[in-house]
Order: sequence, then C-alpha cells, then structure tokens
Amino acid sequence: MQNVIDELIDICGSDSVLQNVSLKDYTSMKVGGNADVVIEPDSIVKIKDCICALRKGNVPYMIMGNGSNLIFSDEGFRGVIIEVSSRFSKIEVNGEYMVAEAGALLSRAANLALANSLTGLEFASGIPGTIGGAAYMNAGAYGGEMSSVIVETLNLDRDGNFIILKGEEHNFSYRNSRIQQDGLICLKVTMKLQKGNPEEIRATMNDLNARRQEKQPLDMPSAGSVFKRPEGHFAGKLIQDCGLRGFSIGGAQVSEKHCGFIVNTGTATAKDVVDLIDYIQKTVYEKTGILLEPEVRIIGRS
Repeated sequence: MQNVIDELIDICGSDSVLQNVSLKDYTSMKVGGNADVVIEPDSIVKIKDCICALRKGNVPYMIMGNGSNLIFSDEGFRGVIIEVSSRFSKIEVNGEYMVAEAGALLSRAANLALANSLTGLEFASGIPGTIGGAAYMNAGAYGGEMSSVIVETLNLDRDGNFIILKGEEHNFSYRNSRIQQDGLICLKVTMKLQKGNPEEIRATMNDLNARRQEKQPLDMPSAGSVFKRPEGHFAGKLIQDCGLRGFSIGGAQVSEKHCGFIVNTGTATAKDVVDLIDYIQKTVYEKTGILLEPEVRIIGRS
C-alpha cells in the first residue's frame, strides 16, 4: 500500500494525498469512520493516472463528489477515495453551452447560467451535489432533471479508457443513467441551455430555493432525500402516514420538517442512520406493501 501511496503523491503532490481521514468531514450527513487515504486530483490526466496506479497495485478505490448522498459505515473505507470536487471544478460557458468538470457544484453552475442569461438549470440551484454526481444519478427536483440539459459526457471506464456519451446514449431514467449502469467515472459534462430573461430566471430560482427552505431541514446534517419516489406515491408522505415523523434511532431522526429526510441530531452514527433506513423500509412495507428503495448510497454496512 505504501508504494501505491508514494506513487499517488508523485502524481498529485503531497498536499493532495491525505491519510487516515475522517469521512464525517467529507459527507453532508456527518457520519462514518476514517478512510485510509483520500486524494484530490485536479485534472483528468491525474485522475486517470491515479486509477491506473490503484488498479495496478490492486488497491480498492471509489470516486466521490462532495458527499451529499453518501453514508459511509462506522468502520470507514479501507482503500483510497478519489475526491472529485473543489480541485476539479472548472466551468466554461460558450454561447448556450456550458461545459463543467465533474467536481463543479450544481448550485454554482445554476448561478453561472443566471449570470449568462441562460435558462434550464433553475431546478438545480438548490441541489447540493456536484455535476458529475448529478449526471451519474440523473439528479432532479421540482420537475427538472439533468437529462433535460445534458448533451454529452466524458467518462472513464474501469480499464482507463475514455468513453464519450452523447444524447440518448446516456440511457437516462429516474435517478439512473448508463454512467451508473456501466460503472463509469464521469469527468466532464456538456449541457445545452437556452437564452432567457435573467429576471425571470432569478425569480424562478428564488421561488424554488424559498420552497426548499420552507419544506426541507436544510439547517441539519442530512443526505437529502433518502428514498426514491415510488411510482404513484411520495416517499415522505408514506413515511408520515405510517406515523414515523420524528421517529429516532440513536442520533438519527426522521425529520420533523420533511419525512423524506433523515437528519443527524448531533450524535448519530452510520449504524443509527442505516438502522433507521431499514426500520422505515420494514414499517412502510408492512403497512402499505410498498418497498422504498434508497436514493442515498450506503458504502459498507455498520
């Protein structure tokens, strides 16, 4: 392992290779143990070279953005986490096209679209994830989805080959994509927007963000919507109707404000969160016959 770490330092620089890192500091739920190594490459070449080194050294690794929908186990992650976030986040605007590196925040992209009088990303202004993660899971909110704006992505496959996907090749569906299905690593996203009225764009963004503030527990650590929307239903409504509003296991609680969220009241462990997810699934299934499918990604089981 040390030989691989030395190689990663050669590739990224010592300030971009961190050892024995608390994953609480890298996830919005603020739970999880330590990762052996977190690396923060700042270019496509460095990301590819790091993956090649890890594969050659047979070291487990995973890609993450800003950790807004991840639950790491209390045991942490034995291996290397490649954080594709703030160091890999350039955005360029060319007419009606926006090209963003995978680590760019959705909220920043939406604000840049507004600054350029471009419409199409208003729905994303309050989503806390990165562009790459949003493409991977076809993130959406308030009637908008990434599939409506993405025209091309640059990806890396497991063998280190670059894969360009265009349009329908992405196989977008609800919270899914070919990027996810094929285990690709999204590196860059090209979006096609439209010219719009900046005042109308700003008004829409302000309205959506006000609705989020009113309805979602944005003042507490969470991983966003925990469950995918069941066809014909809303997960939060089902959870509420099953009497689980405010239900807690340890420091993890079904949000009093929005039952589709689990919040960390301050002392939650990853086990608390996972146990609460399991309890919600069991209860809702027993009472309604509907099995809720997690939207958050659980890495390891505590």
